[in-house]
Amino acid sequence: MEAACRAKAEGIISKRVDARYVSGDRGLWRKTKCYEREEFIIVGYSEPEGSRPYLGALLLAYYDNGGQLVYAGRVGTGMSAAELRRLHQMLQPLRVKTPPLDVLRPRTTRFGSPLNLSRVTWVRPKLVCEVRFLTWTADGLLRQVAYEGLRADKPAEDVRR
Repeated sequence: MEAACRAKAEGIISKRVDARYVSGDRGLWRKTKCYEREEFIIVGYSEPEGSRPYLGALLLAYYDNGGQLVYAGRVGTGMSAAELRRLHQMLQPLRVKTPPLDVLRPRTTRFGSPLNLSRVTWVRPKLVCEVRFLTWTADGLLRQVAYEGLRADKPAEDVRR
């Protein structure tokens, strides 16, 4: 597993050692993923849907080597109702009318549902969070992202890909 992750593979597929090979998934196969962790700047949030309270997903960005703020994707999993409430309260004073991004998201991507910009609340790029993710897409977006927590110890200006 460590070698697969070092080689930047998405993970490994394994089979129970006491089961003989049979095609198809009969509960014998396991997928173990190589997750990465990184910090990102929160630049906005989407409206909640269904029974979810406070906010939908956090919109994430990072500074590139030229100092431009680049959209990296969004994260909507890994947050309890209490954390959603806390984040929502922290983001309210940071609200702005226009996107703080220098490089917007790609118009089309094959990963994830489309982002409805009319349902996004933009915020000043001040809060940093840490996420776990599987990989980057070819068009520069995060895949399979989960929220791990805020990083009060890291200034937004220091967040680089």
